Amino acid sequence: MQTRQGSHFLISLEYATSGPQKASNTERVQPSINSGEVTVRSPGLVLILIAGFVGVVTNAFIDGTAFMAVEVDEVVAPADAAQGHGIVRVDHPLLPGRFGGLEDELLASPMLWHPEFQDEVERWVRFWETAPKQWFPSYLDRMTWFEGMVDARLAEHGLPWSLRYLPVIESGYSPSAVSSASAVGLWQFMAPTARDFGIEVTRYVDDRRDPFESTAAATQFLDDLHKEFGSWFLALAAYNAGPHRIRQILRRYAPNTEMTDALYWSVRKFLPKETREYMPNLIAAIIVASDPVAHGYAAPESRPFVFDRVPVVGRITFDAVALAAGTSREEIERLNPEYVEGVTPDKREVDLRVPVGQGRSFREYFAEGPGRDRPGR
Repeated sequence: MQTRQGSHFLISLEYATSGPQKASNTERVQPSINSGEVTVRSPGLVLILIAGFVGVVTNAFIDGTAFMAVEVDEVVAPADAAQGHGIVRVDHPLLPGRFGGLEDELLASPMLWHPEFQDEVERWVRFWETAPKQWFPSYLDRMTWFEGMVDARLAEHGLPWSLRYLPVIESGYSPSAVSSASAVGLWQFMAPTARDFGIEVTRYVDDRRDPFESTAAATQFLDDLHKEFGSWFLALAAYNAGPHRIRQILRRYAPNTEMTDALYWSVRKFLPKETREYMPNLIAAIIVASDPVAHGYAAPESRPFVFDRVPVVGRITFDAVALAAGTSREEIERLNPEYVEGVTPDKREVDLRVPVGQGRSFREYFAEGPGRDRPGR
C-alpha cells in the first residue's frame, strides 16, 4: 500500500464464504497486486508467500478474512510539531491562524500534517459549509447553551479544549438526540456504557439527556480512553466504535506497536465506515464551528443555559411545573430533558430547573394550600 509517507505490503487471505464448498485436493490461487497490496484467494489451505521483506506474520480473522500485522508509516511534520509537544503551530497549513500558539494536544497532532488526512478534512469542511445549511445554525445556537459548562469539565480533567466541539458531530448539541443505534444525548451514550458511569437510565429518568450528568460522564470516559490508548486519534476512535472493538483491531493488526495517532491512520481501513470518517469529520467541524462567519454562517447569539433549581417530592407533571413557574411546558422540557415522560418520578425527591427568577414564584404557588403537588425541601 503506497502512502505519501512511505510504503508497506499488506497480504490479505480471502476465503469463499458463500455457497456450497466442494472438497478438493487442488488449490486455486489467484494473486493480484495493486498499489503494493497482494491478495491471495483460496477456498482451502492457503500458503503465504512473503516477498520484499522478512517478518513475523500475525494472522487474525474478521468476516472470513485474515490479515498480517500492519506497518505504521511515520508522519512527516516539522520537528516542533512532533506528537506530545502540544502547541499548535501558527503556520499550520490546515488550521486557521487563530489556533496558532494554542496548547491543544489534539490539534497539535502530527496527523494534521498528513497530506491525505488534510484532503479528508477539507472534504468535510466543504460538507459542513453546504449540506447542513438549514440545521447547522441550530447546532451553533445550542452550543452556546452548554459550552461554558463543557469547557469547565474538560479543564477539570486536563483534556484538550477542542473536544468542546465533539457534541457538534455527535448530537448537534441536542440533549434529546437519539441515534438509529439508540445512543442518546449530547454525548450519544449507549445505555450499558452510561450505566457503567453511574448514569440513570429508566422509563422516567434518562440522565443521558441531562447535559450536566452526561458531560461529567463523557469527560471521564474520554480521559479513561486517552489513558488507555495514549493517542487522541485512537481514543476518539474508541469513543465512536467502542473500546473493545478498537482493542480487538489493534491486537489483530498492530500487536506490540506503539500507540500513536499515526497508528490510527494505519489501521483505519479495518475500522467501521463511520469511525474511518470520524476524525476528519471532527477536525472539519472544529474549523467551521469555531469561526462560522468565515464559512458562511451568522454568528450565534449567546444564550447560556441558566435557571433556578427547585426541589420537588413525588410525581408532578410538567404542565403543573410550567403553571407554577409562570412559563411554558416547552421551556420546562428544554431545561429538564432527562425527564422523558414529562413528569417527575414518584416517591423520591428530585431537583427541577425553572427559568431564572421563577424559583420563588414556583414555591409560593405550591405553598398556597392543599390539593396541589407539593414541592420538596
